Amino acid sequence: MTEKKGLKDAYSLKTPEDSVNLYKTWASTYDDDFAKQNDYRSPIEIAKFFAQYSNDEDTPILDVGAGTGLIGECLNLNSKEIDAIDISPEMLNIARTKNCYSEIIEADLTKRLLINDNHYGAIVSAGTFTHGHVGPNVLDELLRVASPGALFVFTVHFKLFNKAGFDKKLLEIKKNITQPTFHEVDVYGSNPDKEHGSDQVIITVFRKK
Repeated sequence: MTEKKGLKDAYSLKTPEDSVNLYKTWASTYDDDFAKQNDYRSPIEIAKFFAQYSNDEDTPILDVGAGTGLIGECLNLNSKEIDAIDISPEMLNIARTKNCYSEIIEADLTKRLLINDNHYGAIVSAGTFTHGHVGPNVLDELLRVASPGALFVFTVHFKLFNKAGFDKKLLEIKKNITQPTFHEVDVYGSNPDKEHGSDQVIITVFRKK
C-alpha cells in the first residue's frame, strides 16, 4: 500500500528532480490529499486578485506550475485562453481532464521555454515560488514570454520572499515592470498543522512595461 502524501512531503522538496519524483506518485490523489485536506486557498486567492486587476486584453493566460489545474478551475474563464505549464506529466494529466486549458506544456521552468517572445497577456501562479520548487530567476524567462502590458499575479511563500531573493529580483527588473502591489494572504484555511497551518504567501501583482 502506498503511503499517503501530505504537507511534509510538499515542503521537503529541494530540486526539480524531487518535484518530478514526488508528483509522479502523488498526482492522482493530490487534490484530495493536499488541496482539500488542507483547505489550500492560494489558487482561489490568485483567481480573486486576477479578477480584481485584469482586463479584457489580458489573454492568453499562462498558468505557471499549474499542477493539477487548481487555478484553471478557480478562474473558470470560458472567454479567455489559458495554457498550463508544469514539470510533472502526471500532474498535467490530471489538469487535462478538467478541460480548463487550451494547451498543456510539460517543461522545466528553470530552463529556457519553447515559447515565443511576447506571447502571453497574463501570467498566474500559485504554490510554485515556494520551498524546493523554483526561485526568482524564473521571472526573467516569464517576462520574456509575456507581452508588453501583461499582467502578473503570483504567490511567493512569505518566508522565502526575502530569504530566496525575490525582493532583490523585483528591484533588478524594476525598469521592466510597473510598481508591484503586494497582498499577504493565508495559504490554508482550517488547517491544524502545527508547522505550516498558519503559513502565508505574498501575492505579487505587476505588469510588464
